[in-house]
Amino acid sequence: MTGSPTNPAPRAAGGRLHAPSAWNVPNALTVLRLVLVPLFVWLLLRNGGFVTGDRLLATAAFVVAIVTDRFDGDIARRWNLVTNFGKIADPIADKALTGAAFIALSYLGELPWWVTVVVLVREWGVTALRFWVIRHGVMPASRGGKLKTVLQAIALGLYLLPWQDNPLLHWPAVIIMSAAVLVTLVTGLDYLFRALRLRAAAKRPLP
Repeated sequence: MTGSPTNPAPRAAGGRLHAPSAWNVPNALTVLRLVLVPLFVWLLLRNGGFVTGDRLLATAAFVVAIVTDRFDGDIARRWNLVTNFGKIADPIADKALTGAAFIALSYLGELPWWVTVVVLVREWGVTALRFWVIRHGVMPASRGGKLKTVLQAIALGLYLLPWQDNPLLHWPAVIIMSAAVLVTLVTGLDYLFRALRLRAAAKRPLP
């Protein structure tokens, strides 16, 4: 989100900014997403993942969690409710949700394990890179990274639906997942090069 905030943060006497309370709507949505992760996994794996009702409930839990991810950050920035808790918990909740979905689908034999390993290595690798260069600069999410997130969410949602035995309905999931893996790899390399450039620029002597 660009531009000035919609609602400036309240100021204390003397013009100092009040730090927003951690008890706010965006953080509540993040906590809800964290709570939904074990519920989602339980619903998906219950009865071996073969019961249509369980799959639909698991898909619904996943979709609700993804929707909270879409709105919590926007609300926090718009209403100046960004907190240290949110900065830490939000990416953890995101990676816990998608990581659990990838692992559970591979455990059920519906998604190759190599796909899950590639995605998880990339996700946690980028997180490690951000910490590696945090003293020298911030690596914000790129357009490719945002596209990766959207493709992964759509692909996982399609894989979760109970239509794996129908080839005509399953192929769209395979195609979108393939695109998601490709974008995941490309953006992972992009983040690596950006991190190396940041480190190199930091070591360059001042003119």
